[in-house]
Amino acid sequence: MHDTQTIDAVKDYYGRVLTRTQDLKTSACCSAEALPGGLRELVRSLHPEVKDRFYGCGSPFPPALEGRTVLDLGCGSGRDVYLLSHLVGPGGKVIGIDMTDEQLAVARRHVDYHTQMYGYTHPNVEFVQGYIEDLAAAGIADAAVDLVVSNCVVNLSPDKRRVLREIFRVLKPGGELYFSDVYADRRIPAALQQDPVLFGECLSGALYLEDFRRLMDELGCADFRTMSQTPIAIGNADIERRIGMIGFSSITVRAFKLALEDRCEDYGQVAVYAGTIPDQPHVFVLDDHHRLETGRPLRVCGNTAAMLSQTWYAPHVEIRGDTSRHFGLFDCAPAAAPAAVACPPGGGCC
Repeated sequence: MHDTQTIDAVKDYYGRVLTRTQDLKTSACCSAEALPGGLRELVRSLHPEVKDRFYGCGSPFPPALEGRTVLDLGCGSGRDVYLLSHLVGPGGKVIGIDMTDEQLAVARRHVDYHTQMYGYTHPNVEFVQGYIEDLAAAGIADAAVDLVVSNCVVNLSPDKRRVLREIFRVLKPGGELYFSDVYADRRIPAALQQDPVLFGECLSGALYLEDFRRLMDELGCADFRTMSQTPIAIGNADIERRIGMIGFSSITVRAFKLALEDRCEDYGQVAVYAGTIPDQPHVFVLDDHHRLETGRPLRVCGNTAAMLSQTWYAPHVEIRGDTSRHFGLFDCAPAAAPAAVACPPGGGCC
């Protein structure tokens, strides 16, 4: 499919073919990752129509968002926008962008409902019709947002390079991309990419994980981090026969708009978490192999030190040491695991 055909096919699939979550033919676009404890309770109070039209594969909600400006790519019916609305508080703002009129109509119908539910005097959300490949046309300026999130949407774009380039354009220095998506363990054959059902079900548009790594590196993101990774059971015999031996996973990734090195380098630095992030008094999880226990020093590479000291997490973490003295490559094995354990997927391995 050409780009315009792909976009039209996705619009049709999510605007008219799917009318509720139960219409999905596979589990790829269903939430495979548990929400954080506080959000599990909150999601029950969201408007039922917003929940019924939700399609997502992860939980893209980093901590400490009070007062931040957040952009949700492919916001759909607005479920994640409304959860983020609570997390940023009345002093923050959440912008949801989507190209599908039917989905946006659902999201916009319930702005007042959620504003009143949270006790806000005015809405802190905005829903914009537009394309995630062209955020400028949607009115999103350079360095305008603190955080970009997305939940199982980037795989649906015919131009993923342009999407990611736009993300880093609109992020502030030190800002964060935190998103969940479907990835494949090999490149998808071109013939399968022409199938509108396989594409709409978030399968045939999935990036091969190594190609995602290469693309991030091309765009200047030398080190991104994996938060979680869950294999996807398709659960549809016909589609499993058509898709062959390709394996799919739902992966949540975080990346910062920082100047980082392409390898984990050792500068003798240590990080100490103060335990001050709301709802995380005992441990702060930076990624799937960095758990910072409150008050316990943790050796970190230069990239990790930058992620903790040059972002909005800086008030919560003390970095001891600087980059004036170099000790070679950082040992990337997690402290609690044997050195033989392989590095997890990601731009860096520390």
